[in-house]
Amino acid sequence: MVSKAKSKKNLPEALSKLADEVIAAANKGRTPSLDIPVRSLANVRFNETKRYIEMGDAKQAREFFNVNMAKKFMQTLLVAAACRQLEDEGKTTSIRDLFYMIKHRIDGSSENTVDTQDESDVVIEDLEVTASFIREELNLFAENKGAMAGELTLVDSGDTIDARAVGSGGWAIPSIVEEHVIQFKKCTAEFVLLIEKGAVWHRLNQDKFWKKHKCIILHGGGQPPRGVRRLCYRFVNELKLPLYVYVDNDPWGYYIYSVLKQGSINLAFESQRMAVPSARFIGLSSYDPEKFGLDKKSTAIGLDDGDIRRAKEILAYPWFQSKAWQKEINYMLANGVKYELEALTNKSISFVTEEYLPRKIKEKDWLD
Repeated sequence: MVSKAKSKKNLPEALSKLADEVIAAANKGRTPSLDIPVRSLANVRFNETKRYIEMGDAKQAREFFNVNMAKKFMQTLLVAAACRQLEDEGKTTSIRDLFYMIKHRIDGSSENTVDTQDESDVVIEDLEVTASFIREELNLFAENKGAMAGELTLVDSGDTIDARAVGSGGWAIPSIVEEHVIQFKKCTAEFVLLIEKGAVWHRLNQDKFWKKHKCIILHGGGQPPRGVRRLCYRFVNELKLPLYVYVDNDPWGYYIYSVLKQGSINLAFESQRMAVPSARFIGLSSYDPEKFGLDKKSTAIGLDDGDIRRAKEILAYPWFQSKAWQKEINYMLANGVKYELEALTNKSISFVTEEYLPRKIKEKDWLD
């Protein structure tokens, strides 16, 4: 299992160790290889005590003298070398830039070191789990995705940002939100509300929901990127704020909540730095249309085969085995319909800010 993330000062040592092991094997006449932890469902488990997904101990040797592994072996060392260069120069770069940093034609062949960014992205994840440093600590960032507003003052790369005065677009959440980049200065919020969709977030921001209810509102544009998840983790663990998750009433909304709460299967090694086991699902619940008098005929959307298949998969997840969650998902399947967050607008343009969310919070009407 991946150990607790090392301090950033050890990054050069960790990357050099990979290279040293390859050189040592070659000098001894052995096949150079790297032990890469297996990132699949077969090598993860749900820790009932910690309440998040953990990676197991299974590893796969990535060998240089193996026709099926040689290219991936080379790519791994190229990515590690590029990350070492960034660390030595004190710079950060995007995962797109890194793709071009390591892409070139292999001498004496018609092959490239990498052909698509998908290849380098997978190798970055392999390097993260192998070296026990998350992508952000490797000085790599992704495109910004998500926005925030609310009762918080923070420092972003030396600049003071008052999230109470960030306009209609909010503060753009960066990909890297670690302590050396983002520091919390003054917080008067009582809770954090993560909203699945940017359009719904804009409604809450325009109505100043965060001001009226003393909170922080943020969104990740669908499945929250790592920067948003990491920021939520910091809010909960450093500022001791409860986190509520507001997503569509469909299997994909349930899954977004699941990833925030328990972590993701593919990136299980990050759970201890990103998962928020205390997160609560505040809606949209399968029971809300009846509870709030929503016009089902004009707002319900029929479940398709993909929805039904995904819902049944989620039903089997260990972290959805509580009676409340089994009841919730089975009720959606029995009705054969799903609802988007925007369906509440059918009641009135500000129904979500004036009645729905205030009532859900007041009545503690959430799923855990």
